[in-house]
Parts: sequence; C-alpha cells; structure tokens
Amino acid sequence: MSGTSMDGIDAVLAVFEPSPQIIQSSQHPWPAPLLEELQAAASGAPVAPAELARLDSAAGEVFAAAAQAVARNYTGEIYAIGSHGQTLAHGPAQDPAFTLQIGNPAIIAERTGITTVADFRRRDLAAGGQGAPLVPAFHAATLGSPRENRIILNIGGIANITVLPADPDLPVSGFDTGPGNCLLDSWIRQHRRVPYDKDGLFAASGTIHTGLLAQLIEDPYFDRVAPKSSGTDYFSLTWLEGRLDASTTRPEDIQATLVALTVQSIADAIAQLSPPGERVLVCGGGAHNPAIMAALRERMPCPVDSTASVGMDPDWVEALAFAWLARQTLHGRPGNLSAVTGARHPVILGAIYPANPD
Repeated sequence: MSGTSMDGIDAVLAVFEPSPQIIQSSQHPWPAPLLEELQAAASGAPVAPAELARLDSAAGEVFAAAAQAVARNYTGEIYAIGSHGQTLAHGPAQDPAFTLQIGNPAIIAERTGITTVADFRRRDLAAGGQGAPLVPAFHAATLGSPRENRIILNIGGIANITVLPADPDLPVSGFDTGPGNCLLDSWIRQHRRVPYDKDGLFAASGTIHTGLLAQLIEDPYFDRVAPKSSGTDYFSLTWLEGRLDASTTRPEDIQATLVALTVQSIADAIAQLSPPGERVLVCGGGAHNPAIMAALRERMPCPVDSTASVGMDPDWVEALAFAWLARQTLHGRPGNLSAVTGARHPVILGAIYPANPD
C-alpha cells in the first residue's frame, strides 16, 4: 500500500486464520526521482500518455521489489499479493467518474511469481460508488466492538473515518473527511525541503491564522453529505495557494493552520455522527504527529487512542486491509460496503493476475 502521502510503500506478510496476524512488515522507499514525478502527476501536472505508461511500469517494478523485500527469508508458501497501487487521480464526482491507481500488477506477478490482485477501486466506481473508502469493510471485520461505538480514523494524505456501531443492526458508515497529511507534507516540502514535519515541530512553532482557517474550512467539500471521497489532486498546493494572501506570509503559521484544518474537518465530521462515537482509534502516519494528536484529544468529546491499544499497529492497518481485500477477491466475496461508498450493491473488487503455472 502506498497512500496519498507517498511516504513509502507499506508492505506486510500476513495470515488471516484464525485472526489477522502480521508475520513480517517493512516500508520500502520510493526512488527519489520517481517520487518527484509521481508527486507532480498526483498534484495535477499534465502527463502525456507515454509518460503515464512509463510511470505505471516504473511503479510496478518498485511495488514488486517491496513485495520481495517483505517476504525475504520467509520459507512458507505465499498465496497472493494484494497491491493497492499509487493513486494519481480520483474524481468520483466527475462525469464520467474516474479513479487511477498505477503500478503495473502484471510486472508484480511476473517478478515475484505470485498471483497478484490489484485495481480495487474501479469496480465500485462502475457500480455507482465513490471507489473509496474501501478499508471500512476490513475495519468492520476486525476492529468492531459490541461494547462501544468506535470510530476508526485513518490519517494518511487524506483523512477518512469508519463508524463501527456497537449495535449490529446499525450499518457501518465512513467517508473521507478531507486533507490529512497531504497539505502539511506538501507545504513543508516546499518551504523546508524535508518530506514531512517530524513530530509536528514546524507546526508547533507557528500560530494558527484564524481568518485563513475560516476560509479553508468553507470549501464546499466539507459540507457535502456522505458518501464522499477526495484526493490530493483536489486538496493540493494549488488549492491552498489560491486561498493565501499577503497577510499569511510566515510558513510556520500556514503549517499550524493546516494542522488546525485537518483536526477541525475531522472533528466537525465526527460531531455530526449518530449514534455518537464513544472512542476514536487512530491509524496512519498522522498517529505519529503530536500536534495533530494533541489537538484531536482537545477537540474530541471521547477518548482518542492509537489502534495499537486494540492490538493493531497503526502503521500497517491499510497494508493489512489490502491483503484482506485481495483475499476477499480470490474467495469471490465482495470487498466494498455499499453503505459507505454509495455503490448500488456489493461487488467483488479488483483484477486477478495469476502466477504462471509451474
């Protein structure tokens, strides 16, 4: 799994019987030149068809290497690989709707010799859904509790929530709340030439610009009702810079304001839920940002913990989820929740690239 933050490819080697268990895990870096090209393409820069095809193959080679790295020294049989790919565009509200994840799965299957499942989002989109978020089905299967209404909050490049009611008769719901780390990472990369704000220190050195925050939170996306999803091609530096003026010149103040935007958009979304959440469990890169976590704990009317508190490492939840989704596909089972994505019905997700016979 490589998310919208593009901070590396998260890979897990896992089993699911009798319960999900990670055997090995690793994060595989993107080569710097390729990463810059992917970030530019995902931010909306024009890409010629031949260039897009080249990026697809180059990304496939890196995903294959990531799969090989996480399986190194493992002597058991590997049933399949689930590869999310790298999202470059996501336009579920466009006509026609579209989503694009690259990372040629034929290359992954060929390099590893292992059946590969990929291209998970487009079937849900074809069925009238948003194609996202898809991970709530995995959350529902593994992280629900009959004792409390739980909210699983993933803070990747884009933030999304899964609402898991304690009452089994109530539906699971979920949606993208808006930017997670994407604007934070893009801003500090532009102004400090580092990939992310380590420990939230750059944001902590700034002051929230309340006027700018009010302007940012007025974006129509935040008021849209679910099902809804978004991407970094929407919440991009271009989106941000179009809302800046001469009174917002200190980069650290912008960083602090972007933290506040992430937190407020999440908090506003959770405040509207019914039944209300009784516990928020956080996963993804944002779980390691003290500025975000402190602000969330201040805003939330319920406890905010890491998914580690219920036995699931926050760094590997999404990679584990796409392994689970691949397993669903290979067993002929739906992988989406139509109540979450808005699809007309549950669908079997993805395309299967079989290993060559011995």
